[in-house]
Amino acid sequence: MPSALPDGDPIPESGALPPHALQGAADRPLGFYLHVPYCATRCGYCDFNTYTATELRGSGGVLASRDNYADTLTDEIRLARKVLGDDPRPVRTVFVGGGTPTLLAASDLVRMLGAVREEFGLADDAEITTEANPESVDPAYLAELREGGFNRISFGMQSARQHVLKVLDRTHTPGRPEACVAEARAAGFDHVNLDLIYGTPGESDDDWRASLAAAVGAGPDHISAYALIVEEGTGLARRIRRGEVPMTDDDEHADRYLIADETLGAAGFSWYEVSNWATTPAGRCLHNELYWRGADWWGAGPGAHSHVGGVRWWNVKHPGAYAAALAEGRSPGAGREVLTEEDRRVERILLELRLSDGVELSLLRPAGLAAAGRARSEGLLEEGPYGEGRAVLTLRGRLLADAVVRGLVD
Repeated sequence: MPSALPDGDPIPESGALPPHALQGAADRPLGFYLHVPYCATRCGYCDFNTYTATELRGSGGVLASRDNYADTLTDEIRLARKVLGDDPRPVRTVFVGGGTPTLLAASDLVRMLGAVREEFGLADDAEITTEANPESVDPAYLAELREGGFNRISFGMQSARQHVLKVLDRTHTPGRPEACVAEARAAGFDHVNLDLIYGTPGESDDDWRASLAAAVGAGPDHISAYALIVEEGTGLARRIRRGEVPMTDDDEHADRYLIADETLGAAGFSWYEVSNWATTPAGRCLHNELYWRGADWWGAGPGAHSHVGGVRWWNVKHPGAYAAALAEGRSPGAGREVLTEEDRRVERILLELRLSDGVELSLLRPAGLAAAGRARSEGLLEEGPYGEGRAVLTLRGRLLADAVVRGLVD
């Protein structure tokens, strides 16, 4: 089952934010994340807040249906307009994620985007992304998305090997994600991403190289490569516990990461975040950069998280409960927390260190600075690209990023 939400503090029924949350807002970009919680089947490794038709049957009725989901989510976008008041910022990024957003009609996704445009306006150079399952789109669907304002798309490829996809319970066939890239280009999409996963039980180095080669050969301008994390409560965790498939160890994950960085670098991709590579600065995912740089975003949808001006909150998880709250004119928020200055300092270090331009040393306390010095002497950190005052992970440091950052936050 999907992971649990934290408790947090209560949220007013109106969703109102503390007055300080919008102070200085004009200097921060604003993005929207639109969560679509539906999937045709549940992948064995997934613990996201998603639901199949079987899981929803009898637990929310009409309110949980995907047929009227676009209308329900639009209600939250209108709520966001009320909560943010006269905030003049146009939206810089919109990211539709899931789940499988493309299980909805393309017209529904366009309508959801239209609600953001109508309530807030979009920046002239706004990045508008949707995730897509390769088997749930075709050229006509992609053309409708592009005509409706989407200019970036992210396909879940995961692997080019059938036996690896089978372990992950992925339903698409090898070769289909690559074909989707060509179809998206033909539809006029400016930027295309392929998501890959490495470290699946039973995957070999050669399997991983084949997946990278297929992804690069398809011609996207962005590739994300994530180590498989086996989450408790998932089908894959149960299979590993029963001994049906082997667990991949950390050394294998490290080897696969090195293969990815070498392969992608040779193909003209540059890393800009530990798990993300792009062929040009314009190809980077600006929406994710909002997260990594602590900007403002409103997450609409069941279980979606938001952050505005140091206030973070999250919605109720179940689509039925989410829809019921909005139908009654209430915020669907389940809880929130107001971050302290120390919370925000620590989060900046945790997130910004993952980026290719690194973290400002001015954020570190004496113990953190000492740890940074040790990490530099061990070849884990290097001077930032803009001279003194920043620390950037080396390639070896990226392999040990979690350990490095633990020292820096002291």
